[in-house]
Amino acid sequence: MIKCKTLLILLMALTLCTAAYAQPLDKAKLDQFFDRLSEKDKAMGSLFISKDANVQYTRSIGYSQINGIDKKPATAATKYRIGSVTKMFTAALIFQLAEEGRLKLTDHLDKFYPQIPNSNKITIANILAHRSGIHDVSEDQDVRTHRTSGISKEDMMTFIAKSKADFEPDTKYAYSNSGYFILGSIVEKVTGKSYNEAFKKQIASKIGLKDTYMGTGNIDANHNESFSYRYSRDWEQLPITHNSILFGSGAMISTPADQAKFIQALFNEKIVSKASLAQMMQNQLGMTTFTYNGKTFYGHTGGIDNFGSWLVYQPEEKLVVSYATNAKVYPVSNIIDGVFDIYYNKPFTIPSFESIAISTEELEKYVGVYSSAGAPVKFTVTRDGTKLFVQLTNQSAIPLVPTAPDRFKIESAPVEFLFDTAKKEMTVIRNGREKVFTKEG
Repeated sequence: MIKCKTLLILLMALTLCTAAYAQPLDKAKLDQFFDRLSEKDKAMGSLFISKDANVQYTRSIGYSQINGIDKKPATAATKYRIGSVTKMFTAALIFQLAEEGRLKLTDHLDKFYPQIPNSNKITIANILAHRSGIHDVSEDQDVRTHRTSGISKEDMMTFIAKSKADFEPDTKYAYSNSGYFILGSIVEKVTGKSYNEAFKKQIASKIGLKDTYMGTGNIDANHNESFSYRYSRDWEQLPITHNSILFGSGAMISTPADQAKFIQALFNEKIVSKASLAQMMQNQLGMTTFTYNGKTFYGHTGGIDNFGSWLVYQPEEKLVVSYATNAKVYPVSNIIDGVFDIYYNKPFTIPSFESIAISTEELEKYVGVYSSAGAPVKFTVTRDGTKLFVQLTNQSAIPLVPTAPDRFKIESAPVEFLFDTAKKEMTVIRNGREKVFTKEG
């Protein structure tokens, strides 16, 4: 009898534990969260969640294309530029070539591009791990002049070759888009195919990706590709960075569902071998790690123009969270934090996005042009009704959100503005650093 009671207690405990662990996903709360993001113009984009290859939740909000009053709603079929998530595809292609014996991760770069500084010391593994010392030219002025017009691979390689190395190979870590541009070029050189052709043959056709490919210089609206937007007084379309500058570091276009299929296949060893996958995970080659509530996720994030992407996989749970946006207003990391809190039934309050009320008379006191000796830019602060906007020289106006009297923030970036109307000063605070600007006139 005692044994029977003990067995019943154990079974009841097991049942309770299982029930607690397998709480159903609160889809209604996810809907409410994304409804709020949409209603308050805080995001546009698509979310896809799957577990063990079974779809758990999908949601799209906002628009993929806006032309005046003509607005095309985003759907699950909407394609987004995914930025640096591209690096996962590039790394997978490199590992495939290594498995086929067509290159080695220990190969030095001078085997392919001897003109790159330190090429005789840099290995492919160094580049994959962002430990090559190759200078990232993507933000250099010489390259930025080609941002919207494009650049040839030859000219891009020339810019990289002319740049001095940032450090000796394998002595430190420094994120380098140029390194993955080179890896994309190595894929083409070794396979004799374009990156897109190699990707289609080696990955897309094998696992059934139909909406993932390397983008061209322009948005193809006829094929469900989305434009990039920022929110000022309304949604404003942004210029597009030409994909020739990004190439193997960030030029892919995809849907959240296709990205989920890719990372699921990667961890199911359908793209690279178990040994290669272990190496990618252990040394963070083409991927990085994220931690939530003690759980480790593998994947990558991406951002280009106002596109953003987030792709992660949790191996023990076989959980995929894939999110893509064409309008980063509320920070993507905050959205993902909310998604995880809801998924794991953690306390989460859906933000109201209500700011403190400041009278138009008070707001008017902040209006003006602010400059600082030696600073290359000026800030123009304007008012439109009950909203305050800040505008950098030759840039679009960005709305400011009041957080306290005389204090405002940019919602999509870690920047705050503190006004002292008596001194006619505005202090710009970014990442703990402060710079004082004085009101002109």
